Amino acid sequence: MSRSPRIVIIGAGIVGTNLADELVARGWNNITVLDQGPLNMPGGSTSHAPGLVFQTNPSKTMTTFADYTVEKLKSLQQNGTSCFNPVGGLEVATTETRWADLHRKHGYTASWGIEGRLLDPAECKALYPLLDEDLLLGGLHVPSDGLALAARAVQLLIQRTTEAGVTYCGSTEVVDVEQAGGRVTGVRTTHEVIPADIVISCAGFWGPKIGQMVGMDVPLLPLAHQYVKTTPVADLKGRNELPNGAGLPILRFQDQDLYYREHGERYGIGSYAHRPMPVDLDDLGVYAPQEINEHHMPSRLEFTTEDFLPAWEASQQLLPGLRSSEIEDGFNGVFSFTPDGGPLMGQSSEVDGFYVAEAVWVTHSAGVAKAMAELITTGRSETDLGECDVNRFEEVQLSPSYVSETSQQNFVEIYDVLHPLQPRLSPRDLRVSPFHARQKALGGYFLESGGWERPYWFESNARLLKDLPTEWRPPVRDAWAQMFNSPIAAVEAWKTRTAVAMYDMTPLKRLEVSGPGALALLQRLSTGNLDKKPGAVTYTLLLDERGGIRSDVTVARLDEQTFQVGANGNIDLAYLTREARAQTEGAVPGGWVQVRDTTGGTCCIGLWGPLAREVVSAISDDDFSNEGLRYFRAKKARIGGVPVTAMRLSYVGELGWEIYTSADNGQRLWDVLWEAGQRHGIIAAGRAAFSALRLEKGYRSWGADMTTEHNPYEAGLSFAVSGAKESFVGKEALEGLSEDTVDRRLRCLVIDRTQSVVLGKEPVFHEGRPAGYVTSAAYGYTVGKPIAYSYLPSSVQIGDTVEIEYFGTRIPATVTADPLYDPEMKRLRG
Repeated sequence: MSRSPRIVIIGAGIVGTNLADELVARGWNNITVLDQGPLNMPGGSTSHAPGLVFQTNPSKTMTTFADYTVEKLKSLQQNGTSCFNPVGGLEVATTETRWADLHRKHGYTASWGIEGRLLDPAECKALYPLLDEDLLLGGLHVPSDGLALAARAVQLLIQRTTEAGVTYCGSTEVVDVEQAGGRVTGVRTTHEVIPADIVISCAGFWGPKIGQMVGMDVPLLPLAHQYVKTTPVADLKGRNELPNGAGLPILRFQDQDLYYREHGERYGIGSYAHRPMPVDLDDLGVYAPQEINEHHMPSRLEFTTEDFLPAWEASQQLLPGLRSSEIEDGFNGVFSFTPDGGPLMGQSSEVDGFYVAEAVWVTHSAGVAKAMAELITTGRSETDLGECDVNRFEEVQLSPSYVSETSQQNFVEIYDVLHPLQPRLSPRDLRVSPFHARQKALGGYFLESGGWERPYWFESNARLLKDLPTEWRPPVRDAWAQMFNSPIAAVEAWKTRTAVAMYDMTPLKRLEVSGPGALALLQRLSTGNLDKKPGAVTYTLLLDERGGIRSDVTVARLDEQTFQVGANGNIDLAYLTREARAQTEGAVPGGWVQVRDTTGGTCCIGLWGPLAREVVSAISDDDFSNEGLRYFRAKKARIGGVPVTAMRLSYVGELGWEIYTSADNGQRLWDVLWEAGQRHGIIAAGRAAFSALRLEKGYRSWGADMTTEHNPYEAGLSFAVSGAKESFVGKEALEGLSEDTVDRRLRCLVIDRTQSVVLGKEPVFHEGRPAGYVTSAAYGYTVGKPIAYSYLPSSVQIGDTVEIEYFGTRIPATVTADPLYDPEMKRLRG
């Protein structure tokens, strides 16, 4: 095996040891793993984790991680015994809300390829005899769930990787991560400096301290979580031969924030039904290696009995056999929580060679390690990491106060039934556009994303409901689909299609790429040809080396050396920044280039609709005619005296422009457009109408309709790939591919029952078998029917019938050619 590059992994828990093993499997063995605790009991979360593995998750990525973890732990054996006990998993419902949610979760099992079955109360009782059947409405059974033997797995992984050449250093404290020239060079411990080309922090809840060593904010909060073991339970006697054995399914009672597993004749009970208990790492104290044991370690805090008593009462109701037992042992164990509940994975945007894999639970540990090993050795993971990327957060979301409040909120809500659009109640109003005061005056209903306040509809438009033509009136939705929705969105869609509307596009991430190497950078990274005259606007893709869609961006060439990039978020900023640094330093050719986030200092109004030109022409001397500013072109102009950059493009499929100006001019821009538009029936419109109109037009949304797991031909974006370009990242991987050769394609589904509005991630069946899942969905106000998109096998043709499962009901839909609206592009080009 090659002994290069030199890798140091910080943390010898379930993630770090799995990562070492995955790297060894890929031929990399010049690896040192450090841990501040003894290797047989490091003292982090792994050392006390109860090991329950429930695989099913609303996230496909997280389910994939869990599925791989199960398979790997099953294969990790010694003396014929594996590190996974496949007892199955059972989630029970005692409320109608939970029972409905289990139907939705059962849909996820079909979407992500996990076997699962809904059970009635009698079937739950038969599977798990200790339950009080009278409390139940039903349950979800996943036979492949079970118990991970995490501590045992760690020891076997250490043994296996040591034999392969990995060096482990226990009882070794990391005091610094050394760097030079913007990349890591080594790790300093209390004893020595270990040279390193790559450093990966797998330090769990100690991750923020490691991040500080390279000046990186790691948005993670350590929180205590209660776990107890009971005295022997009569109903469990004789069921298990081993003292820590288990034969019953792992059990979740989410209506009371509880979960259960067997420990031989005892129960283990985990509770989230208590106040959040943030942990200050400086208060954990220092433990000598010989002091650390199962009951005495940094991550095991003193049990607070009063916090557990309500959970104990609820447990005795669900499991009557507990009424004759007592709490024998309990502790408050430290785990990691993040602002959005996801793990933190990937490379620092500022320090090359420094990676993190933090906030990872045992459930996902091996899957995360596999993805990280792929990322480190090949530059990309087979599993899309967009929702896990450590760079996904905006700067305002990295503040300690934000991380603390939102992570605690995630703890409280961990088992709650949450709607996909459900907003945070706090913190709010962190980022607002210059139009915010005007939007509030119009009765804007705001949801939050990325710290931005985004209006979804405006109550001021309710007055137009009486004028809404019959064919535009939306059907009555079920209670779930109706949440965070309003019929006002139909009015806003109608006025966009028939008059003119103003949309706040300010939260769209804007990057300025400038310098003599700007064109070279963007040409190398994107699929489109950007070597055009200033004023050209190009829709293009950023791919990874395997042809997966890293992002889709809109690039406007403002002058010879300056480009504005409309990006999808901070992950794009991190990627372009890293690539620009490499190019500027000469690691790749192209010359000096700078990438700058200009979002906060600018703003944007999308002015769209058939009357948009009438509005602008009344307040601008510049030529906004079709000849004066053609489709996908940009130019500087003045509107009502406000200096702007206008780009002729539209995400809703109507004539108009994205109009950009500086933040200080934003409110004035809004006012002059609003006043000029009054005679033309102008309205302010929100994201609800916007989302529906973009689906009618067939526009894809990155992160939902396309990810790194999809290539341009599967996503129906072959037009964004320039055949004339000699090279770009991912070009070789696309050789030989076309829309005719791919095995799957993103298809438009028109739902036949107008009252059925799905929301996304529901399974799609073809000829009775799972064939895909919904990527995006909305009610199409223009076409008068619900719309959904799904990747389906190429054998599924236009005109075929499929079924979408929504809360256990199969809804028929028809595969339809897209776009549904204006396929000839007459509205946009007119």
